[in-house]
Amino acid sequence: MALARRISAVALLCSLTACGLPIPGLTPADQDTTALQSNFAQAEDAPQSEVITALMQRQSLLEPGSSYDTVASASLSASARASESALISAKLRAEAKSKNWLPSLRPSVSLNDLGEMVASMLLEQVLFDNGRRKAERAFAAADVEVAAVTLSADMNDRVKTALSLYVSGLRGDEKAAYAHRAIRTMRDFERVVVGRVNGGVSDRSDLSVVQSKISGVQSSMATANDAARTARAELEAMTGRTFEASPQRLNLSLPPDGSSYLSVLKAKSEATRTIEQAKMERAGLLPQVSASGQVGSEGSGGGLLLNLAEPLGLGTPAALKAVEASKQAALRRIGEAEENARRDYSREIQRLASYRRQEREALSLSRASRETYNLFKAQFEAGQRPVMDVIPIYEELVKREQAYIDAKYEVVMIQLALAASLGLLADGDKI
Repeated sequence: MALARRISAVALLCSLTACGLPIPGLTPADQDTTALQSNFAQAEDAPQSEVITALMQRQSLLEPGSSYDTVASASLSASARASESALISAKLRAEAKSKNWLPSLRPSVSLNDLGEMVASMLLEQVLFDNGRRKAERAFAAADVEVAAVTLSADMNDRVKTALSLYVSGLRGDEKAAYAHRAIRTMRDFERVVVGRVNGGVSDRSDLSVVQSKISGVQSSMATANDAARTARAELEAMTGRTFEASPQRLNLSLPPDGSSYLSVLKAKSEATRTIEQAKMERAGLLPQVSASGQVGSEGSGGGLLLNLAEPLGLGTPAALKAVEASKQAALRRIGEAEENARRDYSREIQRLASYRRQEREALSLSRASRETYNLFKAQFEAGQRPVMDVIPIYEELVKREQAYIDAKYEVVMIQLALAASLGLLADGDKI
């Protein structure tokens, strides 16, 4: 009855927490601390995992209080990832395995040859198992680390997705706003050409050229507006809220190499888990010794038991070699993950440098085009150049300004992708 009451109390406490209701006996501050506890939190009396500690200590590179940090926080708050449940499940399995060194109790009920019911309780304590139970505990701990890295990668990818949508909305707004200003300028040119055509000075084909260029800019403006609306609608569906469109310069400082990639951490954790699984399989092919005691309706007794988890056969030596080979394969996968991480990091760093160069060049070219346009416009207003000479110069200016906007925001996208791969878009203690 006491156990039943304790279980009922725990169930009630869990239901109150899940529903957001106040918990009796806890102050609001205590309840907030309980609700905000990180999934990476480790029990103080349990062995501390270096991998999980490293994940929890990772801090976001986003400037606190910035619009990017606001979007990131909202995306984390609205998260409901399956990997979070997987981590909780792995923790519970590890907790269960941490007690596997204790004696096991097994009831047995059978019928004897006289048709009588025989009931007994078997208490068994393993004395020597070639490290199988120790490997089971280590395997469960490594499984928790794999789940933790998976959750960190999931959350960082979620933040990257949310920020990418936010940045896409900003890019669409900026391109659409510039296209709108360009259309107003092109309309001024159109009125000049219409007057020249009506006065018989210019051919009607000149008007068709100007109108065609205006239609092109209108199409690009509509495309930019559609992209911004789509990105914002998706972001609102993802986070459940809207955000102020306030463009800010994003500049993230990244580590000098890709050694801290989440993919490398995950490969190391998976290798550890595979090695412990191999130890379990090897121990299963070797004998184990256990002490047992039995109490039943026909009396009691005890003794030592020598047995095998797996029967011996002609293929046992090959099975032992296969177990050792699986350990080597797991270690080699770490090397492959590190190599891929270095390649990915180098590629993204080069792409980042390339787009930064393109951004500088596009800005320089747009300034040169604006100077040329201002010169041609002044000559046109002075009657030294026809309007059809000014329009292509202005069209070139518009293209270069749009190229500058694209390069500027592409730099931001690459920075976000790099930071997400390194697990630096979400604070570990907030996951």
